[in-house]
Amino acid sequence: MKWQGRRGSRNIEDRRRSSGGGGGRATGGKAIGGVGLIAVLIIGYALGIDVTPLLNQVAGTGSTTSQSNQITAADEKAAQFVSVTLADTEEIWTDLFQSQARTTYQAPVLVLYKDVTQSPCGGASGATGPFYCPGDKKVYLDTAFFTTMERQLGAGGDFAAAYVVAHEVAHHVQNELGILGQANQVRAQSSTEGSNAISVRIELQADCFSGIWAREADKRFNTLERGDIAEALNAAKQIGDDTLQKNAGRVPQPHTFTHGTSKQRQAWFKTGYNSGDLRDCDTFSADRL
Repeated sequence: MKWQGRRGSRNIEDRRRSSGGGGGRATGGKAIGGVGLIAVLIIGYALGIDVTPLLNQVAGTGSTTSQSNQITAADEKAAQFVSVTLADTEEIWTDLFQSQARTTYQAPVLVLYKDVTQSPCGGASGATGPFYCPGDKKVYLDTAFFTTMERQLGAGGDFAAAYVVAHEVAHHVQNELGILGQANQVRAQSSTEGSNAISVRIELQADCFSGIWAREADKRFNTLERGDIAEALNAAKQIGDDTLQKNAGRVPQPHTFTHGTSKQRQAWFKTGYNSGDLRDCDTFSADRL
């Protein structure tokens, strides 16, 4: 992916230099390892969900430090990459909202943090994975997650990282279109299994919207290079519910899925990429996912 030297976004809230982030409102950090980390990564990847109860199930308590976090050269490079990717989503979705939804797009703020921070959706740490909080319409991201993707989930590459950012922004797109609020209202009135099934449709639609973004990024900015789409599809595969449960040494349990299988996630990303039409991403009306 060709991104160096390109325009970055101004909608970045940088909390990386203060431990705890968010004006000191954050509580103790959470230390998660092994299978617990992978389990939380998949659920923490869900958008519009308070991840704190999930963390409490597998996490031990930790503590924040009183010292400011050190920002490395790698941290800065990752932040610049995120900023450029976010700027691309802003331009693309602004135009798509006008041409397809006949409405105005209000871009989200992306919060960069290191170690821990706080959001209206609960506390976040590097182990939760990126997430979107509809409470403040912000995307939360610890760029260390990109390292986790590559080293622990087998989903490396800059376009795989861009896919993650695009997926989180896609949840904001759902929120702006009124889809996320309606879906979460139904989830709140459903059984656990029913709620999970709706969550899968939310996530697969976000994957489809991510595919639309990738299509437009290629067409408008000519930033995609050979192998980039393969990187995104590999990331979608590695974070499929069935793959994550298998890698955690468990037999896949479809009734517990919250994001969709690897095959489904790849298929809906490709649907968006091949179509470019928001209407083709209606996972809620689909008979088969």
